[in-house]
Amino acid sequence: MTNDYRLLIILLITVGLIAVEIGLRAFFGFGHPLIYLGDEEIGYLLAPNQRTRRFGNRIEINEYSMRSGSIAKTPAPATLRVLFLGDSIVNGGWWTDQNNTISSLMMASLSSSTHDNYQQVEVLNASANSWGPRNELAYLQRFGNFHAQVVVLVINTDDLFATAPTSLPVGRDRNYPDKKPPLALIEVWQRYVKKPQPNPELAALQKEAGDRVGINLNAISKIAELTRQNHSQFLLVMTPLLRELGEPGPRDYEITARQRLKDFTQSQQITYIDFLPIFNATDDFKALYQDHIHLNLQGNQVVRREIERSLLPLLEKS
Repeated sequence: MTNDYRLLIILLITVGLIAVEIGLRAFFGFGHPLIYLGDEEIGYLLAPNQRTRRFGNRIEINEYSMRSGSIAKTPAPATLRVLFLGDSIVNGGWWTDQNNTISSLMMASLSSSTHDNYQQVEVLNASANSWGPRNELAYLQRFGNFHAQVVVLVINTDDLFATAPTSLPVGRDRNYPDKKPPLALIEVWQRYVKKPQPNPELAALQKEAGDRVGINLNAISKIAELTRQNHSQFLLVMTPLLRELGEPGPRDYEITARQRLKDFTQSQQITYIDFLPIFNATDDFKALYQDHIHLNLQGNQVVRREIERSLLPLLEKS
């Protein structure tokens, strides 16, 4: 093999890698993932002031680590402001365009409606993947309710069993990077090829003992109390896992936890929406889901409509 031939092969490989790198960045958004920050109380949150696209979907994180556009801490007069707290259901993840998150859909819907008392509408989205009630409580304690008239906490069934906030995944788990990779090719290798290393500390934390359901209900109670102290209305929403729908339905331990939640909301006089019967009443509940837990645009629209129905009576009390 001549030197010229070797150089040609090297050149073709280099050009090919450059083309793949450009394609991964341009069409899939690799090389520019969302960055996370570890936090002693919250556990972790999205780094503020980020914009990216993943698989064609626009993602924007504002100065308060929300999946929302930039806001003022105090709203302008005659502004209707709703604050969503949640995990990946509310956040929408990489599979949801910014305009198709539950919060964005609701802001568009409320803005198009007639509200005599309000000149503009802002629906804020404070969320991060795998947050539980204790993460959301810590966020609310840190940042406040942003003078929202209504705070909407969205959980899923698994959140009733969520463990304590931790920053352990940040920078260790491929889903919670703390810095951008030098190349899109490196991110693909890290995310899809490289075998993840076990984290004994995180595994131990995920085995948290005690009454986790009770601990998380207590966190929800504190969120509700903080909301009331700030003269806001509180709405609690729970979406089911896909396997809970249809027959045989939720597992025995989930039925027990669900009943505890229902009894809790009644004793605390919390407005509560359980989407298990609502989704079961749809023609094809599987069509509402992106995967076994996350909703697609159709599912987000169903959730938005039901929340909006409960929101309007709460605004009258506000």
